[in-house]
Amino acid sequence: MTHDPIDGDAIVWCDGAFGTPNGKTAHGLVRFTRRYRVLGVIDQRHAGKDAGDVLDDAPCGIPVHATFDAALADARTRGEPRTLVVGIAPDGGRLTPHDRLAVAAAIRAGLGVDCGLHDFLTEDPGFVALAAEHGVRLRDVRKPAPVSQLHHFSSRIDEVDCLRIAVLGTDSAVGKRTTTVLLSQALEARGLHSEVIGTGQTAWLQGVPYSVVMDSLINDFVAGELEHAVVSCWDEVRPDAVVVEGQGSLMNPAYPGGFEILAATRPHAVVMQHAPTRVEYDGFPGFPMHPLTTQIKAMELLSGRPVVAVTLNHEGLDVAAGREAARAITEETGLPCVDPLRDDLGPVVDAVLARRPPKAPKASG
Repeated sequence: MTHDPIDGDAIVWCDGAFGTPNGKTAHGLVRFTRRYRVLGVIDQRHAGKDAGDVLDDAPCGIPVHATFDAALADARTRGEPRTLVVGIAPDGGRLTPHDRLAVAAAIRAGLGVDCGLHDFLTEDPGFVALAAEHGVRLRDVRKPAPVSQLHHFSSRIDEVDCLRIAVLGTDSAVGKRTTTVLLSQALEARGLHSEVIGTGQTAWLQGVPYSVVMDSLINDFVAGELEHAVVSCWDEVRPDAVVVEGQGSLMNPAYPGGFEILAATRPHAVVMQHAPTRVEYDGFPGFPMHPLTTQIKAMELLSGRPVVAVTLNHEGLDVAAGREAARAITEETGLPCVDPLRDDLGPVVDAVLARRPPKAPKASG
């Protein structure tokens, strides 16, 4: 099914990061977004290539350009670019001087700018004045709502009478969001109505309607906002399943995400995303990754629910090596393991559907 983009045509800024963990926002937009029609990506290292070839060895029709000017000129031959999306996701979430020059160039060219970093464009006097001069919009996806609009945990999560799945991971920037989207689509292909619950800025940029940017929230409200997203989804569209995107990992030294997701969304099953070639946590040399089996045990102890499958991030692995790695993980854990970008997700779908709760009986009357 195709969808008209919510916010029209866009160019994605990812210079120096496309094809690396720091380019994960751009990767998500190249692979899937309902918010924009992506007309180009900017990264001088991959200029002249197809963005899909860089990511997945499969062309997608989105060219990579060396400069903003080149991307804009090409985009205008194929559409009406309205927005520059900042597609980098560096540790700390800050704009570099090089990034700031690109934002300014986009504004001067008449494009709005959407940014999911912790540097808020709408609080930068220079960008605000420049945007006003050129009549364009600045949007900070990570800017939290006022406290008066946030929610505490209410326990209404137990009223959500559908299968709840959490896609968590053994590290940050390991592919949890991509697997979440692909698993939801695989459930849809089985005839279920499945909805994604986004938990980061990229999901919002992809147009996921039920989204929370977890790391922008005051801690008191994280669980409540997660619960509210799931409950709102249930109240409004009554899905058969919700698939919750994970953040960080339980044991990552800087991003110990997952605790609130387990507590607030109370998943019936957990899918664990894992990159077997990683030996240290992303961005933190000297911090060795905890073994996969240790992380599974910790996840199950905290949630009281089973990890039912492992999904493979194939970074550093060709097809044959990836399949051997998946086989070894299944042998080690006893769980199905597939690569969502290369393989059929059928075994994972089977595993999560086996945890589907019985429907509550309808009230008589």
